[in-house]
Amino acid sequence: MDEQPNREQFSDEEYAFLRHVRFGELPDRVRPEDRVELTETDPPADQPEPQVWHPQG
Repeated sequence: MDEQPNREQFSDEEYAFLRHVRFGELPDRVRPEDRVELTETDPPADQPEPQVWHPQG
């Protein structure tokens, strides 16, 4: 009952061609010397931002 008799089977080469048609050319790989280290500037999303308390009086 779960079988689909009209389902086509593609080879790896056919799947590669279909991916190329759908997504196009992949960009060139980034060389290791062109990579940069990521520096986070925003506080982590799972921690609340610190609050500054101003005593009144």
